[in-house]
Amino acid sequence: MTLTELKYVVALAQERHFGRAAQKCFVTQPTLSLALAKLEDELGMKLFERNKNEVRATPRGQAVVEQARRVLDEVGKITHLARGAQDQLAGALRIGVIPTIGPYLLPELIPILRKTAPAMPLVIEENLTGNLAPMLREGDLDVVIIALPFSMPGVKTDFLYEEPFSIVVPQDHPWANRKTVKPAELNDENLLVLNSGHCFRDQVLEACPGQSNTALPDGRAGSSLETIRNMVASGLGVSVLPATALVPRYASKLLRIVPFSSPAPSRKIALAWRTSFDRPLAVETISAAIRAVKLPAIRMARPVAA
Repeated sequence: MTLTELKYVVALAQERHFGRAAQKCFVTQPTLSLALAKLEDELGMKLFERNKNEVRATPRGQAVVEQARRVLDEVGKITHLARGAQDQLAGALRIGVIPTIGPYLLPELIPILRKTAPAMPLVIEENLTGNLAPMLREGDLDVVIIALPFSMPGVKTDFLYEEPFSIVVPQDHPWANRKTVKPAELNDENLLVLNSGHCFRDQVLEACPGQSNTALPDGRAGSSLETIRNMVASGLGVSVLPATALVPRYASKLLRIVPFSSPAPSRKIALAWRTSFDRPLAVETISAAIRAVKLPAIRMARPVAA
């Protein structure tokens, strides 16, 4: 059994396809197939079930996959030690962020990091939580910024801040001069939301229980908050946006922001990383940098003592 074979095991479990796994490992498909067959022979067990369309880990094979991930993580630590990597803030940090956070937090965060960790550039993956989670688990990402709740074995989370939601309406909407609006009042409005898969969509629909999550009419969903904002500005309907998307740089004369009545719906944002990640100072630094961000209306959480 070799580390290379373990890398093949993890890659195939992730990709569920021999060709894609081979590409990820920079080898030919026959090379990967032969190595895995040899490993299965050595272990005396089938690690994967194969069919024409997909490859899946067997129940016992899945346990091997999880152990292989842990082994490769530990080997990564040894590699850093062998290289004499004393500076945990030297080298790129692979960070994942969901699309309803990235465009609004990163422009404020990166200037802070350039001062506090100038030798730690960010490799940024903007994606849905459902895609970021396996990338974090499998070591393709070092940390992710996501909305709570978020739970995964072997992963820690650090609650960073809470941000309230507000309603956005066209400038000529009857609510344009309202001081507050109750969530229930949105039940009679054409509420525009994000496409399925976005956790913010679910949070908005949870805050407005009269709106259906399963039978939204065509044209009421968008691919990004900026698409939603523009649809509202065009007069198609109303929507709900988080506080970080409502700072002055995104202001539009065609829109009006109307607060929810108290208590306003909100979401909690957290940093997540594997417990085996070998650069804890990098995690602490990015957590501190996010807490140093100055954005109106968000409520920063106090750091938890180590």
